[in-house]
Amino acid sequence: MEYFYTPPELIGPTALTIVDEEFVHLTHVMRKTPGDTIRVVDGRGTAYDVRIEEITRRSAQCAISARHVRLNEPARDVFVAAALLKSSAAFDYLVEKATELGAAGFIPLITERTIPRHARIERWQKIALAAMKQSGRCLLPEVRPLVPYRDFLQKPGSDLLRVIPHEKTERPHLRDVAGTAMMAMQICIGPEGGFSEEEIQQAASAGFIPVSLGPRRLRAETAATISVALALGEA
Repeated sequence: MEYFYTPPELIGPTALTIVDEEFVHLTHVMRKTPGDTIRVVDGRGTAYDVRIEEITRRSAQCAISARHVRLNEPARDVFVAAALLKSSAAFDYLVEKATELGAAGFIPLITERTIPRHARIERWQKIALAAMKQSGRCLLPEVRPLVPYRDFLQKPGSDLLRVIPHEKTERPHLRDVAGTAMMAMQICIGPEGGFSEEEIQQAASAGFIPVSLGPRRLRAETAATISVALALGEA
């Protein structure tokens, strides 16, 4: 079943409306017509089975036949805080694949070895939206504003299991740490040059657990995606 998105404010008790880019995709790309059944997600954790009732010039009116709460969503929320990467395509990949795997949100960071200084929040949010639909999820990960590493560490995280993968850490492995509790997790990923020793120490002081992803050196975008899979018990 094809997936489409509509914001919560366009969803009522028995019907919903599809507009804007999703409407164009529905009618001009997928060529859907009245009578067709589709699945619509609200990005807040609910999916709807609907029947298209009417298509006008700018919107599609749909009748809701069923609701599914947290459809295809993992039991644990995993948030990724990742340093900006030199390659914009690499960060695009990070957001896309981590969303497909089940990430609940992203925080772009400026670290000591970060080269870019500008985030493409709107683009990454669109990538997350497309990946949410493609993977059959119903929760849209939020891409938060760019934040300096030190400021990020100072934000409270008492309700999170916070980990920071580092190539010089041999144990514990992230898989073992993730298996000790089912609380929400926050994973901090460094840039291409990795975190400095000082940054690792700062993270540890802020409550982050240094963890290993194995003996091989990974690209930052690979480390982020495998970390999400390990945190969710899917790797």
